[in-house]
Amino acid sequence: MARVRVLDDTERRIGPQHATGALDLARRLPRLAVEARRISAAVAHGIHGRRRPGTGENFWQFRSFTTGEPANRIDWRRSARDAHLYVREREWEAAHTIGIWIDRSPSMAFASSLASAPKMDRAVVLGLALADLLVRGGERVGHLGLGAPMASRSIVDRLAAELATDRNGADAELPESLPLPPLSEAVLLTDGLSPPAEFAAAIEKLAARGARGHLLRIVDPVEESFPFEGQAELVATEGRAKLDVGDAGAFRSSYRARMEAHDAALADACRRRGWSYLVHRTDRPASEALLAVAVRVAQGAHGGGSF
Repeated sequence: MARVRVLDDTERRIGPQHATGALDLARRLPRLAVEARRISAAVAHGIHGRRRPGTGENFWQFRSFTTGEPANRIDWRRSARDAHLYVREREWEAAHTIGIWIDRSPSMAFASSLASAPKMDRAVVLGLALADLLVRGGERVGHLGLGAPMASRSIVDRLAAELATDRNGADAELPESLPLPPLSEAVLLTDGLSPPAEFAAAIEKLAARGARGHLLRIVDPVEESFPFEGQAELVATEGRAKLDVGDAGAFRSSYRARMEAHDAALADACRRRGWSYLVHRTDRPASEALLAVAVRVAQGAHGGGSF
């Protein structure tokens, strides 16, 4: 009999506990930190600062002068070349604060035979690699609910140490709901299997003061496809709740419809606050998701997609 789990109000997690859980995360962290540095180094050459206008020293681009702007912003040398007025924009160089949150709840330990890694390991690698990339770009980075944000080149080791010793937030399914400062950003790395209403409430609180954010949902391939056949039993990750659904093949269409509705609700919660929303499958390279999230943080891009 296949032992799988299904998204539900009481049985919210999919799949057997094939991977080791959060209690063993500290033992795996050194290896995950090395992998994070490798992926960060591979992606770093494609990231060139925040690339948004601001009060920095470096020239970024010329743009057309807009009526109502102060005349002293006009670059007269460039404007003299043709009949248009241009403004010289500089690249933003002020350090921002990015709070990363890595979901380490029990469901994140799942890994099917189709996955390259457990969801938890992939989330940790992506979180540490993203922190490394952002610090290289001059940003301050911290883990929400743990230590203070910092711009240290040893950010990978520091975050890994905080994760290894954290006991209070290790099983939390949602980030700490404290409003973030207006010029900060949040990056949530999670499988997103908590009820959408709870996730929406958490996002609203984090963004209450205008902070931007990005939700990267990490899913195992079987969580999307439900490729099981024959008699199936759905088993909750916490507690002893079970549900015999009968023929898994016949159940597949209703399961997929439920998952698609859940995904759409999460995307809508992000859209309402102007947050970006991405889905990453653990059978895909981690570098794809890292580049996608890093670009959105760097350029302030919004949107959705799968990586």
